[in-house]
Amino acid sequence: MTDTLHMAQFLTSGWRHCAFEHFRDGVEICRILRGEPELALLRYAPGASVPKHRHTGLETILVLEGSQSDEYGHYGPGSLVANPEGSIHSVSSEEGCVVLIQWTKPVEIL
Repeated sequence: MTDTLHMAQFLTSGWRHCAFEHFRDGVEICRILRGEPELALLRYAPGASVPKHRHTGLETILVLEGSQSDEYGHYGPGSLVANPEGSIHSVSSEEGCVVLIQWTKPVEIL
């Protein structure tokens, strides 16, 4: 990336204008930056989940709306979660959620 990215009012409403596409069953993605690191929005439908996976690099998540859970806790709006390289977890969202996610390397589904 060589150009500056600016998204006005991102936390309050700006992300709602992003175009989402299918990512996996029950989860949609809006890719903001591609490459390493990658920056995206993930939108989980109510009841959606991501199976157990290992992080091959750092993953950082900011919950914007709704909530998600993993083996370590339940995270609501405003929660910041950092999953270090080598960590393993699965993710679910009972009510649905939107998260801003940044990862330095792809995950390995177990």
